[in-house]
Amino acid sequence: MEEINRRGLVLLGCGKMGSALLQGWLAQGIAPDAVTVLDPAPSDWLKAQSGLRLNEDLPPAPAVVVVAVKPQMIGDALPALQALGGGETLFISIAAGTDLARFEALLDGATPIIRTMPNTPAAIGQGITALIGNGAADAAALDLAESLMQAVGQTIRLESESQMDAVTAVSGSGPAYVFHMIECLAAAGVAQGLAPDLALSLARATVSGAGALAEAADESPAQLRINVTSPAGTTEAGLKVLMDAQTGLPPLVERTVEAAADRSRELGK
Repeated sequence: MEEINRRGLVLLGCGKMGSALLQGWLAQGIAPDAVTVLDPAPSDWLKAQSGLRLNEDLPPAPAVVVVAVKPQMIGDALPALQALGGGETLFISIAAGTDLARFEALLDGATPIIRTMPNTPAAIGQGITALIGNGAADAAALDLAESLMQAVGQTIRLESESQMDAVTAVSGSGPAYVFHMIECLAAAGVAQGLAPDLALSLARATVSGAGALAEAADESPAQLRINVTSPAGTTEAGLKVLMDAQTGLPPLVERTVEAAADRSRELGK
């Protein structure tokens, strides 16, 4: 982070994701006065951060610009940073559905640009972020982007930008699918006679605990499922419904991810 502390980092937009990233960067050792945040409606949390350069003039040649505005705001927000394009400054985007070509058109083809897709568990440092760079982004640029995004969780590098729509559908949108699973599991518990608060507590803890186990265990999710499933037991009875090839979870999840990926492709046009 020495280069960032020397030349500076610009954060364009500081909503929930931007705030999570900023908190992680400061914890990593980036100096507050090396960070320039541009946000027209800063949160109380942001205004309370001592030493940050909030809505001040841009540094002349920052090491990094992180674009964390909503995709529909790119066209209005990015022109103010066009002067930083051309090669000296690395641009990192977390704007969903905005491809590298659009950034190159607004900045310069020689500008190193890295497109990322984080997800909402980044807010508690448990996110996962996919990255892909343009032709001007070298190994050092990717390493720097990865270190910055690791402030909020894991990172993976993609082989091609075309994979980003599938990533968006799986990990970007995926937390919403899991939240709905919690809702459905709790509602099913209520239908079987549990009080709503008890059913929700059981469902929430079961899903979060199972996810933590899947992350920590050496076994595959399939093997973990088998470990829980006693022959002719209660879990097996439930799984016969859930794993039905025609009416169960596998075809439903496939259609869900396909619909999200298709929408991501439409938004990117």
